[in-house]
Amino acid sequence: MTAHPQPPPLLSLVGVTKSFGTVHALQGVSLDVCAGEVHALCGENGAGKSTLVKAVAGVHRPDAGHIEVAGTPVYFSAPADAQRAGVAVIHQEPTLFPDLSVAENIFMGRQPLARGRRIDRAAMHAECDRLFARLSVRIAPDRPARGLSIADQQLVEIAKALSFDARVLVMDEPTAALSGTEVDRLFAIARSLRDRGTAVVFISHRFDEVFALCDRITVMRDGRHISTDPVSDLSMDAVVRRMVGRDVDTLFPKEDTEKGRTVLEVEVLTRAGVFSDVGFRVRVGEIVALAGLVGAGRSEVVRALFGVDRYDSGTVRIAGSLLPPGRPAAAMAAGVALVPEDRRNQGLVMELSTGRNATLTRRWALSRFGLLRRRAEEQAARFWIERLQVKAGSLTEPVATLSGGNQQKVVLAKWLATEPRVLIVDEPTRGIDVGTKAEVHRLLSRLAGQGIAVVMVSSELPEVLGMADRVLVMSEGRITAELSREEATEESVMHAATTRAMEVSG
Repeated sequence: MTAHPQPPPLLSLVGVTKSFGTVHALQGVSLDVCAGEVHALCGENGAGKSTLVKAVAGVHRPDAGHIEVAGTPVYFSAPADAQRAGVAVIHQEPTLFPDLSVAENIFMGRQPLARGRRIDRAAMHAECDRLFARLSVRIAPDRPARGLSIADQQLVEIAKALSFDARVLVMDEPTAALSGTEVDRLFAIARSLRDRGTAVVFISHRFDEVFALCDRITVMRDGRHISTDPVSDLSMDAVVRRMVGRDVDTLFPKEDTEKGRTVLEVEVLTRAGVFSDVGFRVRVGEIVALAGLVGAGRSEVVRALFGVDRYDSGTVRIAGSLLPPGRPAAAMAAGVALVPEDRRNQGLVMELSTGRNATLTRRWALSRFGLLRRRAEEQAARFWIERLQVKAGSLTEPVATLSGGNQQKVVLAKWLATEPRVLIVDEPTRGIDVGTKAEVHRLLSRLAGQGIAVVMVSSELPEVLGMADRVLVMSEGRITAELSREEATEESVMHAATTRAMEVSG
Protein backbone atom coordinates (compact mmCIF):
# COMPACT_ATOMS: atom_id res chain seq x y z
CA MET A 1 0.00 0.00 0.00
CA THR A 2 1.50 3.33 -1.09
CA ALA A 3 1.62 6.06 1.54
CA HIS A 4 0.35 9.40 0.35
CA PRO A 5 2.86 12.22 0.86
CA GLN A 6 1.93 14.72 3.55
CA PRO A 7 1.09 18.17 2.18
CA PRO A 8 3.62 20.86 3.10
CA PRO A 9 2.83 23.16 6.04
CA LEU A 10 0.73 26.16 5.09
CA LEU A 11 3.28 28.49 6.70
CA SER A 12 6.99 27.88 7.23
CA LEU A 13 9.78 30.08 8.53
CA VAL A 14 13.18 28.78 7.51
CA GLY A 15 16.16 30.22 9.41
CA VAL A 16 14.60 33.68 9.62
CA THR A 17 16.89 36.33 11.12
CA LYS A 18 16.11 39.99 11.75
CA SER A 19 18.13 42.65 13.57
CA PHE A 20 17.52 46.29 14.44
CA GLY A 21 20.91 47.86 15.02
CA THR A 22 22.55 45.86 17.79
CA VAL A 23 19.29 44.18 18.84
CA HIS A 24 18.88 40.66 17.40
CA ALA A 25 15.09 40.33 17.32
CA LEU A 26 15.03 36.98 15.45
CA GLN A 27 17.94 34.57 15.34
CA GLY A 28 17.59 31.76 12.81
CA VAL A 29 13.97 30.94 13.63
CA SER A 30 12.49 27.90 11.86
CA LEU A 31 8.83 27.08 12.43
CA ASP A 32 6.01 25.17 10.67
CA VAL A 33 2.28 25.87 10.98
CA CYS A 34 0.00 23.27 9.42
CA ALA A 35 -3.44 23.47 7.83
CA GLY A 36 -6.26 22.71 10.22
CA GLU A 37 -4.47 23.60 13.47
CA VAL A 38 -4.47 26.40 16.00
CA HIS A 39 -0.82 27.00 16.78
CA ALA A 40 0.10 29.01 19.89
CA LEU A 41 3.13 31.29 19.93
CA CYS A 42 4.33 31.93 23.49
CA GLY A 43 7.23 33.93 24.89
CA GLU A 44 8.10 36.81 27.16
CA ASN A 45 7.87 40.37 25.90
CA GLY A 46 11.00 40.85 23.84
CA ALA A 47 11.15 37.18 22.83
CA GLY A 48 10.63 38.09 19.17
CA LYS A 49 6.95 37.28 18.70
CA SER A 50 5.97 40.71 17.36
CA THR A 51 8.92 40.81 14.96
CA LEU A 52 8.01 37.34 13.70
CA VAL A 53 4.41 38.43 13.10
CA LYS A 54 5.55 41.54 11.24
CA ALA A 55 7.86 39.44 9.06
CA VAL A 56 5.00 37.09 8.21
CA ALA A 57 2.70 40.09 7.56
CA GLY A 58 5.15 41.75 5.15
CA VAL A 59 6.01 44.67 7.44
CA HIS A 60 9.63 43.56 7.98
CA ARG A 61 11.87 41.80 5.47
CA PRO A 62 14.14 39.12 6.98
CA ASP A 63 17.88 39.81 6.93
CA ALA A 64 18.46 36.10 6.33
CA GLY A 65 16.32 33.00 5.82
CA HIS A 66 12.96 32.98 4.09
CA ILE A 67 9.24 32.33 4.46
CA GLU A 68 7.23 29.68 2.63
CA VAL A 69 3.48 29.52 2.04
CA ALA A 70 2.21 26.03 1.13
CA GLY A 71 5.78 24.98 0.30
CA THR A 72 6.54 27.90 -2.02
CA PRO A 73 9.12 30.51 -0.98
CA VAL A 74 7.62 34.00 -0.79
CA TYR A 75 9.28 37.39 -0.48
CA PHE A 76 7.03 40.09 0.91
CA SER A 77 7.97 43.72 0.36
CA ALA A 78 4.69 45.09 1.75
CA PRO A 79 1.63 43.87 3.69
CA ALA A 80 -0.35 43.73 0.44
CA ASP A 81 2.03 41.00 -0.78
CA ALA A 82 1.26 38.92 2.31
CA GLN A 83 -2.48 39.39 1.82
CA ARG A 84 -2.25 38.25 -1.80
CA ALA A 85 -0.38 35.15 -0.61
CA GLY A 86 -3.21 34.34 1.79
CA VAL A 87 -1.69 35.59 5.06
CA ALA A 88 -3.76 37.87 7.31
CA VAL A 89 -3.06 39.33 10.77
CA ILE A 90 -5.71 40.28 13.32
CA HIS A 91 -4.08 42.73 15.70
CA GLN A 92 -4.94 43.32 19.36
CA GLU A 93 -6.27 46.77 18.46
CA PRO A 94 -8.13 46.68 15.12
CA THR A 95 -7.27 49.41 12.63
CA LEU A 96 -10.57 50.16 10.93
CA PHE A 97 -11.51 53.46 9.32
CA PRO A 98 -14.08 54.74 11.84
CA ASP A 99 -16.02 56.95 9.44
CA LEU A 100 -16.52 54.23 6.83
CA SER A 101 -19.09 51.47 6.90
CA VAL A 102 -18.34 47.86 7.76
CA ALA A 103 -18.58 46.87 4.09
CA GLU A 104 -16.31 49.72 2.98
CA ASN A 105 -13.70 48.66 5.52
CA ILE A 106 -13.77 45.06 4.34
CA PHE A 107 -13.46 45.92 0.64
CA MET A 108 -11.32 49.07 0.89
CA GLY A 109 -9.46 49.54 -2.42
CA ARG A 110 -11.15 46.59 -4.16
CA GLN A 111 -14.84 47.36 -4.16
CA PRO A 112 -16.94 45.49 -6.76
CA LEU A 113 -17.87 47.75 -9.66
CA ALA A 114 -21.08 48.00 -11.68
CA ARG A 115 -21.63 49.73 -15.03
CA GLY A 116 -19.91 53.05 -15.40
CA ARG A 117 -17.29 51.92 -12.88
CA ARG A 118 -19.55 52.83 -10.01
CA ILE A 119 -19.27 50.89 -6.76
CA ASP A 120 -21.79 48.04 -6.71
CA ARG A 121 -22.97 48.45 -3.13
CA ALA A 122 -25.60 45.74 -3.42
CA ALA A 123 -22.96 43.19 -4.42
CA MET A 124 -20.61 44.42 -1.69
CA HIS A 125 -23.30 44.13 0.98
CA ALA A 126 -24.33 40.68 -0.26
CA GLU A 127 -20.73 39.47 -0.04
CA CYS A 128 -20.47 40.91 3.49
CA ASP A 129 -23.57 38.99 4.53
CA ARG A 130 -22.04 35.81 3.10
CA LEU A 131 -18.77 36.36 4.98
CA PHE A 132 -20.53 37.01 8.29
CA ALA A 133 -22.74 33.96 7.73
CA ARG A 134 -19.55 31.87 7.51
CA LEU A 135 -18.63 33.28 10.92
CA SER A 136 -22.16 32.71 12.29
CA VAL A 137 -22.49 36.35 13.33
CA ARG A 138 -24.69 39.22 12.23
CA ILE A 139 -23.25 42.67 11.63
CA ALA A 140 -25.03 45.11 9.31
CA PRO A 141 -22.78 45.89 6.28
CA ASP A 142 -23.88 49.53 6.18
CA ARG A 143 -23.21 50.13 9.88
CA PRO A 144 -20.45 52.71 10.57
CA ALA A 145 -17.30 51.21 12.07
CA ARG A 146 -17.28 53.95 14.70
CA GLY A 147 -19.06 52.67 17.77
CA LEU A 148 -18.44 48.98 17.14
CA SER A 149 -17.12 47.09 20.15
CA ILE A 150 -13.55 45.79 20.03
CA ALA A 151 -14.97 42.27 19.62
CA ASP A 152 -17.08 43.28 16.59
CA GLN A 153 -14.16 45.21 15.10
CA GLN A 154 -12.11 42.02 15.28
CA LEU A 155 -14.90 40.12 13.53
CA VAL A 156 -14.84 42.70 10.75
CA GLU A 157 -11.08 42.15 10.44
CA ILE A 158 -11.61 38.38 10.29
CA ALA A 159 -14.29 38.81 7.62
CA LYS A 160 -11.83 40.99 5.68
CA ALA A 161 -9.24 38.21 5.94
CA LEU A 162 -11.76 35.68 4.63
CA SER A 163 -12.54 37.98 1.70
CA PHE A 164 -8.87 37.65 0.73
CA ASP A 165 -9.21 33.84 0.93
CA ALA A 166 -6.67 33.86 3.74
CA ARG A 167 -5.19 30.45 4.39
CA VAL A 168 -3.09 31.63 7.34
CA LEU A 169 -4.69 33.76 10.05
CA VAL A 170 -2.52 35.27 12.80
CA MET A 171 -4.36 36.45 15.94
CA ASP A 172 -2.10 38.72 18.01
CA GLU A 173 -3.40 39.07 21.60
CA PRO A 174 -7.00 39.10 20.32
CA THR A 175 -8.68 38.58 23.71
CA ALA A 176 -6.96 41.29 25.77
CA ALA A 177 -9.95 43.65 25.72
CA LEU A 178 -12.79 41.10 25.42
CA SER A 179 -15.35 39.89 27.94
CA GLY A 180 -15.76 36.21 28.73
CA THR A 181 -18.71 35.83 26.36
CA GLU A 182 -16.83 37.59 23.55
CA VAL A 183 -13.81 35.34 24.10
CA ASP A 184 -16.04 32.25 23.82
CA ARG A 185 -17.46 33.54 20.53
CA LEU A 186 -13.98 34.27 19.16
CA PHE A 187 -12.80 30.77 20.13
CA ALA A 188 -15.79 29.19 18.37
CA ILE A 189 -14.89 31.10 15.20
CA ALA A 190 -11.21 30.10 15.48
CA ARG A 191 -12.19 26.45 15.82
CA SER A 192 -14.54 26.62 12.84
CA LEU A 193 -11.79 28.17 10.71
CA ARG A 194 -9.39 25.44 11.85
CA ASP A 195 -11.91 22.76 10.96
CA ARG A 196 -12.16 24.20 7.44
CA GLY A 197 -8.42 23.88 6.94
CA THR A 198 -7.19 27.35 7.92
CA ALA A 199 -3.88 27.58 9.78
CA VAL A 200 -4.46 29.79 12.83
CA VAL A 201 -1.54 31.28 14.80
CA PHE A 202 -2.69 32.38 18.26
CA ILE A 203 -0.58 34.72 20.45
CA SER A 204 -1.61 35.23 24.06
CA HIS A 205 -0.12 35.67 27.54
CA ARG A 206 -3.15 33.89 29.01
CA PHE A 207 -2.19 30.26 29.46
CA ASP A 208 -5.73 29.09 30.19
CA GLU A 209 -6.75 30.31 26.72
CA VAL A 210 -3.71 28.72 25.06
CA PHE A 211 -4.40 25.32 26.60
CA ALA A 212 -8.15 25.55 25.92
CA LEU A 213 -7.87 26.49 22.24
CA CYS A 214 -4.57 25.41 20.72
CA ASP A 215 -3.27 22.16 19.25
CA ARG A 216 0.48 22.89 19.43
CA ILE A 217 2.61 25.41 21.32
CA THR A 218 5.79 27.05 20.10
CA VAL A 219 7.94 28.77 22.72
CA MET A 220 10.35 31.58 21.83
CA ARG A 221 13.03 33.17 24.00
CA ASP A 222 15.51 35.95 23.18
CA GLY A 223 14.66 35.83 19.48
CA ARG A 224 15.17 32.08 19.19
CA HIS A 225 12.89 29.11 18.64
CA ILE A 226 13.02 27.02 21.84
CA SER A 227 10.47 24.26 21.27
CA THR A 228 7.29 23.16 19.49
CA ASP A 229 5.13 20.46 21.10
CA PRO A 230 1.52 19.24 21.17
CA VAL A 231 -0.51 20.82 23.96
CA SER A 232 -1.18 17.35 25.36
CA ASP A 233 2.57 16.90 26.05
CA LEU A 234 2.96 20.14 28.02
CA SER A 235 2.01 21.68 31.35
CA MET A 236 1.73 25.37 32.15
CA ASP A 237 4.81 25.11 34.38
CA ALA A 238 6.81 23.56 31.54
CA VAL A 239 5.84 26.39 29.17
CA VAL A 240 6.80 29.01 31.77
CA ARG A 241 10.19 27.38 32.35
CA ARG A 242 10.92 27.38 28.63
CA MET A 243 9.77 30.98 28.22
CA VAL A 244 11.91 32.44 30.99
CA GLY A 245 14.77 29.92 30.92
CA ARG A 246 14.35 29.24 34.63
CA ASP A 247 11.79 28.29 37.24
CA VAL A 248 9.59 31.16 38.34
CA ASP A 249 9.57 30.42 42.06
CA THR A 250 6.38 32.27 42.66
CA LEU A 251 4.30 34.60 40.53
CA PHE A 252 3.04 36.48 43.60
CA PRO A 253 6.04 37.06 45.90
CA LYS A 254 4.02 38.90 48.55
CA GLU A 255 5.97 39.74 51.67
CA ASP A 256 4.49 40.54 55.07
CA THR A 257 5.01 44.19 55.89
CA GLU A 258 4.52 46.29 58.99
CA LYS A 259 1.56 48.59 58.46
CA GLY A 260 1.95 52.15 59.65
CA ARG A 261 -0.21 55.24 59.88
CA THR A 262 -2.96 56.09 57.40
CA VAL A 263 -1.52 58.03 54.47
CA LEU A 264 -4.45 58.11 52.00
CA GLU A 265 -8.01 58.94 53.05
CA VAL A 266 -10.87 59.03 50.56
CA GLU A 267 -14.31 60.08 51.81
CA VAL A 268 -17.68 59.95 49.98
CA LEU A 269 -16.08 60.64 46.61
CA THR A 270 -18.78 61.11 43.99
CA ARG A 271 -18.95 61.86 40.29
CA ALA A 272 -22.47 61.79 38.90
CA GLY A 273 -23.15 58.77 36.71
CA VAL A 274 -19.65 57.31 37.24
CA PHE A 275 -19.07 56.53 40.93
CA SER A 276 -20.77 57.41 44.19
CA ASP A 277 -19.92 57.62 47.90
CA VAL A 278 -16.54 55.93 47.50
CA GLY A 279 -14.56 55.90 50.72
CA PHE A 280 -11.50 54.01 51.93
CA ARG A 281 -8.16 54.37 53.69
CA VAL A 282 -4.70 53.06 52.85
CA ARG A 283 -1.86 52.77 55.36
CA VAL A 284 1.89 52.95 54.98
CA GLY A 285 3.25 49.61 53.76
CA GLU A 286 -0.15 48.34 52.62
CA ILE A 287 -1.28 47.08 49.19
CA VAL A 288 -4.98 47.70 48.64
CA ALA A 289 -6.59 46.34 45.47
CA LEU A 290 -9.64 47.74 43.74
CA ALA A 291 -11.38 44.76 42.11
CA GLY A 292 -14.54 44.43 40.05
CA LEU A 293 -15.84 43.90 36.56
CA VAL A 294 -15.00 46.14 33.60
CA GLY A 295 -17.07 49.32 33.90
CA ALA A 296 -17.37 49.16 37.69
CA GLY A 297 -15.67 52.55 38.02
CA ARG A 298 -12.27 51.51 39.44
CA SER A 299 -10.07 53.37 36.94
CA GLU A 300 -12.31 56.40 37.11
CA VAL A 301 -11.88 56.58 40.89
CA VAL A 302 -8.06 56.49 40.80
CA ARG A 303 -7.95 59.01 37.94
CA ALA A 304 -10.06 61.33 40.09
CA LEU A 305 -7.78 60.77 43.10
CA PHE A 306 -4.79 61.86 41.06
CA GLY A 307 -6.62 64.86 39.61
CA VAL A 308 -6.84 63.72 35.97
CA ASP A 309 -10.64 63.80 36.19
CA ARG A 310 -12.72 66.06 38.40
CA TYR A 311 -15.26 64.83 40.92
CA ASP A 312 -18.46 66.48 42.14
CA SER A 313 -18.11 65.99 45.89
CA GLY A 314 -16.09 64.25 48.55
CA THR A 315 -12.54 64.68 49.83
CA VAL A 316 -9.08 63.18 49.34
CA ARG A 317 -6.41 63.62 52.02
CA ILE A 318 -2.72 62.72 51.92
CA ALA A 319 -1.17 62.37 55.38
CA GLY A 320 -4.05 64.44 56.76
CA SER A 321 -3.73 67.33 54.28
CA LEU A 322 -6.58 68.03 51.90
CA LEU A 323 -5.72 67.40 48.24
CA PRO A 324 -7.32 69.92 45.84
CA PRO A 325 -9.41 68.25 43.10
CA GLY A 326 -8.51 68.29 39.43
CA ARG A 327 -4.83 69.18 39.92
CA PRO A 328 -2.34 66.40 39.08
CA ALA A 329 0.57 68.74 39.87
CA ALA A 330 -0.75 69.15 43.42
CA ALA A 331 -1.12 65.37 43.74
CA MET A 332 2.50 64.88 42.61
CA ALA A 333 3.70 67.53 45.05
CA ALA A 334 1.84 65.72 47.84
CA GLY A 335 3.62 62.47 46.97
CA VAL A 336 1.03 60.68 44.80
CA ALA A 337 2.04 58.82 41.63
CA LEU A 338 -0.24 57.22 39.02
CA VAL A 339 0.84 54.48 36.64
CA PRO A 340 -2.05 54.53 34.12
CA GLU A 341 -3.72 51.57 32.46
CA ASP A 342 -2.88 52.75 28.92
CA ARG A 343 0.91 53.00 29.09
CA ARG A 344 1.39 53.81 25.39
CA ASN A 345 -1.01 56.75 25.21
CA GLN A 346 -1.04 58.02 28.80
CA GLY A 347 2.18 56.78 30.41
CA LEU A 348 4.86 57.37 27.80
CA VAL A 349 5.85 59.77 25.04
CA MET A 350 6.52 57.17 22.38
CA GLU A 351 8.63 59.47 20.19
CA LEU A 352 11.13 60.18 22.99
CA SER A 353 14.04 58.06 24.15
CA THR A 354 13.91 55.52 26.94
CA GLY A 355 16.10 57.73 29.16
CA ARG A 356 14.07 60.87 28.55
CA ASN A 357 10.82 59.06 29.39
CA ALA A 358 12.29 57.72 32.63
CA THR A 359 13.07 61.25 33.84
CA LEU A 360 10.05 63.21 32.58
CA THR A 361 8.68 63.68 36.11
CA ARG A 362 12.05 65.02 37.38
CA ARG A 363 12.94 67.58 34.72
CA TRP A 364 12.80 70.61 37.01
CA ALA A 365 14.88 68.87 39.67
CA LEU A 366 17.46 67.99 37.01
CA SER A 367 17.62 71.54 35.65
CA ARG A 368 19.71 74.55 36.62
CA PHE A 369 18.65 78.09 35.73
CA GLY A 370 15.91 76.59 33.56
CA LEU A 371 18.34 74.45 31.53
CA LEU A 372 18.22 70.67 31.67
CA ARG A 373 21.56 69.19 32.77
CA ARG A 374 22.13 66.31 30.37
CA ARG A 375 24.66 64.54 32.58
CA ALA A 376 22.31 64.66 35.58
CA GLU A 377 19.45 63.42 33.38
CA GLU A 378 21.53 60.51 32.10
CA GLN A 379 22.66 59.53 35.59
CA ALA A 380 19.09 59.62 36.95
CA ALA A 381 17.75 57.62 34.02
CA ARG A 382 20.52 55.03 34.23
CA PHE A 383 19.89 54.55 37.98
CA TRP A 384 16.23 53.65 37.47
CA ILE A 385 16.69 51.74 34.23
CA GLU A 386 19.28 49.53 35.93
CA ARG A 387 17.30 49.21 39.16
CA LEU A 388 14.21 47.98 37.30
CA GLN A 389 16.31 45.88 34.90
CA VAL A 390 14.83 47.46 31.77
CA LYS A 391 16.08 45.64 28.67
CA ALA A 392 17.05 48.39 26.24
CA GLY A 393 19.93 48.72 23.82
CA SER A 394 20.76 52.18 25.17
CA LEU A 395 19.18 55.13 26.97
CA THR A 396 18.85 56.90 23.61
CA GLU A 397 16.82 54.07 22.10
CA PRO A 398 13.22 55.19 21.35
CA VAL A 399 10.87 53.82 24.00
CA ALA A 400 8.53 52.73 21.18
CA THR A 401 11.01 49.99 20.22
CA LEU A 402 10.87 48.32 23.66
CA SER A 403 8.65 45.35 24.45
CA GLY A 404 5.43 45.95 26.37
CA GLY A 405 6.90 44.67 29.64
CA ASN A 406 9.92 46.93 29.38
CA GLN A 407 7.71 49.91 28.50
CA GLN A 408 5.76 49.22 31.69
CA LYS A 409 9.00 49.23 33.67
CA VAL A 410 9.91 52.62 32.17
CA VAL A 411 6.54 54.02 33.31
CA LEU A 412 7.20 52.66 36.80
CA ALA A 413 10.71 54.15 36.73
CA LYS A 414 9.32 57.56 35.79
CA TRP A 415 7.00 57.62 38.79
CA LEU A 416 9.29 55.93 41.31
CA ALA A 417 11.80 58.67 40.56
CA THR A 418 9.39 61.09 42.30
CA GLU A 419 9.80 59.09 45.55
CA PRO A 420 6.03 58.84 46.11
CA ARG A 421 4.23 58.19 49.38
CA VAL A 422 1.21 56.75 47.53
CA LEU A 423 1.69 54.69 44.36
CA ILE A 424 -1.42 54.00 42.27
CA VAL A 425 -0.99 51.29 39.62
CA ASP A 426 -3.83 50.65 37.17
CA GLU A 427 -3.64 47.17 35.58
CA PRO A 428 0.13 46.95 36.27
CA THR A 429 0.70 43.67 34.41
CA ARG A 430 -1.83 43.80 31.56
CA GLY A 431 -0.30 42.53 28.33
CA ILE A 432 3.06 41.54 29.78
CA ASP A 433 4.58 38.09 30.07
CA VAL A 434 4.71 35.83 33.10
CA GLY A 435 8.38 36.47 33.89
CA THR A 436 7.95 40.25 33.87
CA LYS A 437 4.73 39.91 35.88
CA ALA A 438 6.66 38.20 38.66
CA GLU A 439 9.25 41.02 38.56
CA VAL A 440 6.55 43.72 38.77
CA HIS A 441 4.85 41.89 41.65
CA ARG A 442 8.16 41.55 43.47
CA LEU A 443 8.79 45.27 42.98
CA LEU A 444 5.36 46.25 44.35
CA SER A 445 5.89 44.04 47.40
CA ARG A 446 9.34 45.55 47.97
CA LEU A 447 7.97 49.10 47.66
CA ALA A 448 5.29 48.34 50.24
CA GLY A 449 8.03 46.99 52.49
CA GLN A 450 9.84 50.32 52.11
CA GLY A 451 6.80 52.19 53.44
CA ILE A 452 4.95 53.17 50.26
CA ALA A 453 1.16 52.85 50.27
CA VAL A 454 0.11 51.01 47.10
CA VAL A 455 -3.31 51.18 45.45
CA MET A 456 -3.67 48.57 42.71
CA VAL A 457 -6.45 48.29 40.15
CA SER A 458 -6.53 44.85 38.55
CA SER A 459 -8.97 42.76 36.53
CA GLU A 460 -6.94 39.59 37.13
CA LEU A 461 -8.33 37.82 40.19
CA PRO A 462 -5.18 35.75 40.87
CA GLU A 463 -3.19 38.99 40.96
CA VAL A 464 -5.67 40.61 43.36
CA LEU A 465 -5.71 37.59 45.68
CA GLY A 466 -1.96 37.07 45.48
CA MET A 467 -0.81 40.64 46.12
CA ALA A 468 -3.39 42.56 48.15
CA ASP A 469 -3.52 43.03 51.92
CA ARG A 470 -7.11 44.21 51.49
CA VAL A 471 -9.52 44.01 48.57
CA LEU A 472 -12.14 46.68 47.87
CA VAL A 473 -14.71 45.33 45.41
CA MET A 474 -16.61 47.78 43.22
CA SER A 475 -19.87 47.34 41.36
CA GLU A 476 -21.87 49.99 39.52
CA GLY A 477 -19.61 52.77 40.80
CA ARG A 478 -19.84 51.83 44.50
CA ILE A 479 -17.76 49.78 46.90
CA THR A 480 -19.80 46.67 47.66
CA ALA A 481 -17.32 44.78 49.86
CA GLU A 482 -14.14 45.27 51.82
CA LEU A 483 -12.29 41.98 52.30
CA SER A 484 -9.19 41.16 54.29
CA ARG A 485 -6.49 38.99 52.69
CA GLU A 486 -7.89 36.02 54.59
CA GLU A 487 -11.48 36.70 53.54
CA ALA A 488 -10.73 37.34 49.86
CA THR A 489 -11.42 34.35 47.60
CA GLU A 490 -12.46 34.11 43.96
CA GLU A 491 -16.00 33.34 45.10
CA SER A 492 -16.26 36.21 47.61
CA VAL A 493 -14.79 38.77 45.19
CA MET A 494 -16.97 37.70 42.25
CA HIS A 495 -20.08 37.63 44.45
CA ALA A 496 -19.44 41.22 45.54
CA ALA A 497 -18.56 42.30 41.98
CA THR A 498 -21.87 41.01 40.64
CA THR A 499 -24.05 42.06 43.56
CA ARG A 500 -26.20 45.12 43.27
CA ALA A 501 -24.26 48.02 44.76
CA MET A 502 -24.93 48.92 48.35
CA GLU A 503 -23.14 51.34 50.63
CA VAL A 504 -20.34 49.80 52.66
CA SER A 505 -18.74 51.63 55.52
CA GLY A 506 -14.97 51.97 55.26
